[in-house]
Amino acid sequence: MTSPWMSNAQRGRLAQLGLSCALLLPGTLAQAVTTVTVTVAVVAPPPCVINGNQPIDVDFKEMVTTRIDGSNYRQPITYRMTCTGQITNAMTMEIQGTKADFGEGLLQTRNPDLAISLTVGNDVTPLSLNTPFKFTYPTLPVMTAVPIKRPGSTPAAGAFTAAATIKVLYQ
Repeated sequence: MTSPWMSNAQRGRLAQLGLSCALLLPGTLAQAVTTVTVTVAVVAPPPCVINGNQPIDVDFKEMVTTRIDGSNYRQPITYRMTCTGQITNAMTMEIQGTKADFGEGLLQTRNPDLAISLTVGNDVTPLSLNTPFKFTYPTLPVMTAVPIKRPGSTPAAGAFTAAATIKVLYQ
């Protein structure tokens, strides 16, 4: 791209300038690279054992289906938990389970017209399944379970089961 009226010296400077520009562009792009440092702290779950690693059983005994009203047959959920070497006593507990297709926060059972309401402390509002709540170890949350029937139904007579998992984490 040189003009016939340019001198050889001018052509040489233009060639040098073009070469310099070509070398500057890649150098400028390379300087746009930066280092990103990511710091991660990995915390192990609390060293806790719930109920001696045994299932927690709640026995409602015999129930009359017409008397299931969300209050009758309430049972305590009796369990124990031991933690050793934890970094804090501030913890969360979560009851993980399948929600019934009726009511709010009810645990599904094998009987489609029957569910279990889990409560913590003196609260009568069902615990939100799969949602952590706070507690301070060694004071364990006091929980209860009460059967709830599907509105307008009479649950079939017979044994029923429900399953949930207790998960404990640091706050």
